[in-house]
Amino acid sequence: MNETEDLRQQLTMALKSRALVYSAVYMELIPEVGAPRAEAILKRAIYKRGAAISPKFAPHAPTDFVGLRDKFLDFVPDHGRLFSPEVRRCDSGGLDIKFHDCPLKNAWVEAGYDDETVATLCRIAGIVDNGTFENAGFQLDAKTWTPGDTGCCSLSLRPEV
Repeated sequence: MNETEDLRQQLTMALKSRALVYSAVYMELIPEVGAPRAEAILKRAIYKRGAAISPKFAPHAPTDFVGLRDKFLDFVPDHGRLFSPEVRRCDSGGLDIKFHDCPLKNAWVEAGYDDETVATLCRIAGIVDNGTFENAGFQLDAKTWTPGDTGCCSLSLRPEV
């Protein structure tokens, strides 16, 4: 294994560790506040994290989707490689990206969580994108993984209306 492969493996493990922290906190909150409230609490916190990074992308609002695509995919760990992004649309009207892999989702599957729990954890983690792009001046339609889907999430960004 060369140095780049080693660093990529370490990065994957760090992302999987982050995923397992999310799931551990979620599971710990459930007996205290119930699953719906645990999900809502975590989403609020993760949304705020997304909002904190939104200034990186705000200069591209409302319609510089080529610039947004380049900035975002460069920002995603390992320049997006670990998530296998497929840009399905990128023009002045919008940006659509399908992610075919996700170290976070993989960690939850490997940990043995059932499909419904994985889907819930994907919703929780995915809310970071709402915080990021809504606060940067874009409209976002995010679809996180659900049982039966292939790959992982999809992001559709449009000019804010």
